[in-house]
Amino acid sequence: MVANSQSLAGRYASALYELADKDRVLDAIAEDLVKFRQLMLESEDLKRLIRSPVISRADQNRGLLTILEKANANLLTKKFIGAVVMNRRIFVIPEIIDVFMSELAKRRGEIKATVVSAVELSAKQSKDLAGSLNRALGQKVSIDLTVDTSLIGGLIVRVGSRMIDSSIRSKLERLQIAMKGMN
Repeated sequence: MVANSQSLAGRYASALYELADKDRVLDAIAEDLVKFRQLMLESEDLKRLIRSPVISRADQNRGLLTILEKANANLLTKKFIGAVVMNRRIFVIPEIIDVFMSELAKRRGEIKATVVSAVELSAKQSKDLAGSLNRALGQKVSIDLTVDTSLIGGLIVRVGSRMIDSSIRSKLERLQIAMKGMN
């Protein structure tokens, strides 16, 4: 059972986790959810589709199903997102994804690292980063990777309450503050 099962998102995430576990598709569902979350962050059209009160549930469902089909999502992912849409709970999807991914990591004995990079990391870079974090923390780390081009370069890594900010944007901000202090 998902730890945050008292919340609406927790109940949905728990149901999805149990179904995915039963069908032995946890990795596929997790991959689908990560891709979908990234699409929600990047696409203004998708944000409008999700947020608009004038778009009917059926139209939202058709639109999201089309997006998930193009992304080659697992059938369970498609059915689950469809059920969430038809129950008018589409606004909870980001939290459902977070709860699902946290539970998956917890059950696998992993800790979650949130990584924000200025550019999309290659598969090798992601693997190398995961290896470095595994060694540094002495534990298996699952990486939740997002892209923020405003960083200019570098990474921001968050693990629990710890944060390492090596972005160029932050370095420039610190330099600007230091230069103001000299005046």
